[in-house]
Amino acid sequence: MAAGIVLGFDFGSKRIGVASGQTISATASSLCVLPNQKNSLWPAIEKILNEWQPEQLIVGLPLDLDGKETPVSQAARKFAARLHGRFGLPVEFQDERFSSMEAAEQFASLRAQGATRQKNSNSLDAAAARIITQAWLEQQSQ
Repeated sequence: MAAGIVLGFDFGSKRIGVASGQTISATASSLCVLPNQKNSLWPAIEKILNEWQPEQLIVGLPLDLDGKETPVSQAARKFAARLHGRFGLPVEFQDERFSSMEAAEQFASLRAQGATRQKNSNSLDAAAARIITQAWLEQQSQ
């Protein structure tokens, strides 16, 4: 895999979490959460892409526990197709069945340690995007 930056997205009908990843170190970091609103979403994504100049985009694919697609999976696929169509960057999917649960567990751990005080949906969505991106990077390095 070529060295470079990847951006990961945790698609949701209300919010989209965004994370960056570095292929050399195979590490990911939460970036932000974007409101999933027609008028502001694509300009915001374009701004992030211009700033980070990624070589690859990753979209979390929400599957059910049996690994089957759901209506939300189809919405995530449509979002990925629009990303590719608008920006011409390669897009891959990453199974995200447990990313939101893992993000919530990590938040609970931080809260127990006193590192954070209140639950924030935005921070959970960005953390889920980081987990999705990290999982993709780890798969690529194997």
